[in-house]
Amino acid sequence: MKPITVLLADDNQVVREEFRKLLELEDDLEVVGEAINGLQALDLAQNLRPALVLMDVTMPGILNGLQATRQILKAVPATKVLMLSAHSDDVYVEEATNSGAMGYLIKYTAANSVCSAIREVHKGNTFFSPSIPKRLHKRNQKKQTG
Repeated sequence: MKPITVLLADDNQVVREEFRKLLELEDDLEVVGEAINGLQALDLAQNLRPALVLMDVTMPGILNGLQATRQILKAVPATKVLMLSAHSDDVYVEEATNSGAMGYLIKYTAANSVCSAIREVHKGNTFFSPSIPKRLHKRNQKKQTG
């Protein structure tokens, strides 16, 4: 079986290294590149054509993670994006999904679920850190009843 190819995009080297270590333990996941900013993520995605980009929301430079996600999905439509962030605010989650991301992981909970999340998003499903869907669902219910 061909592994799911993953591009890691995060400005924090320690975060990239830790996620690389986690993914390398899995036979069906392969890290094909690492980017330190959105512009480099776009360039590597166009050249490497990974199945999935694990993208930090906030990165320095011309393109942040949200902007890079939009550009990557235009340039390489077959690639899927899974957002990764320290920010759990609903605004970030909504911006990420509006940018075309198929999921959103909060960094401090991501280590437990990143491999499952990558597999689900690769299949075309969405995946969110456990607290996010409940919060968004409650907020949507308030909007509908309010």
